[in-house]
Amino acid sequence: MNRFKTFLLMTVLTIILVGLGSIIGGRSGGMIAFAVAFVMNFVSYWFCDKIVLRMYGAREVSQQEEPQLYGSVASLAQRAGIPMPRVFIIDDDSPNAFATGRNPEHGVVAVTTGIKRILSRDELEGVLAHELSHIKHRDILIQSVAATLAGAITMIANWARFAAFFGGGSDDDDGGGNIFTVIIFSIIAAFAAMLIQLAISRSREYLADDGGASLSGNPLYLAGALRKLNAGVARNPMNDANPSTAPLFIVNPFSAGGVRSLFSTHPPIEERIKRLEDMAYRR
Repeated sequence: MNRFKTFLLMTVLTIILVGLGSIIGGRSGGMIAFAVAFVMNFVSYWFCDKIVLRMYGAREVSQQEEPQLYGSVASLAQRAGIPMPRVFIIDDDSPNAFATGRNPEHGVVAVTTGIKRILSRDELEGVLAHELSHIKHRDILIQSVAATLAGAITMIANWARFAAFFGGGSDDDDGGGNIFTVIIFSIIAAFAAMLIQLAISRSREYLADDGGASLSGNPLYLAGALRKLNAGVARNPMNDANPSTAPLFIVNPFSAGGVRSLFSTHPPIEERIKRLEDMAYRR
């Protein structure tokens, strides 16, 4: 169900993007919007791993430097039937982890120094299994495409409102909309794109939780890890993190509560833990 939901939401994002371009500039506007999305997706596909690793100053480690961490990743990768990912460490006290890479052959797993300090070996394996599940199912590609589509929609929507206010609407024969249509649709499109991106991210997190629980052999490993990570991030959030990369992390790197939690890129921690515990008790 979550896979079908992801496909459906990605389709809606593409339709919104092309529709927004068409309202602004008719058929040619729709083609330009599609071209923008294509270029952004291309850049994201090929360079997403390099960009995010450099953004957080991650350093690659070898088996000699981190034998336990490296060994756990190698064992889980073999169990998952994917190539051995590269392993990185981020010097940050906030406990977290993420996976990146455009496909399993270019997979990367990164963990913070903070996560290594607070989790047991079994709990850390639960987290690593979650990240390898992301790699196996190419979630990084899916989330990158969703992010770039949503980003393109937001960028075009902002430009459209500016142009409508200061340049008037398009009334030519190519099909562009009038000023009021452009303003209203651009606002709706930007908000819808944000909500759809959040829904895609949450769907993939649930799938990775399921896959990680199966891969590690015990859903309670990941459930215990999530409980500790939630408390750890609340005490020590990664406030200098880039919001565009938040969906990559296993838990939201920002300390969010109340209304802000409604717009989180991650499902509620309590719901994720409950699903994992139910899975363990059904075994």
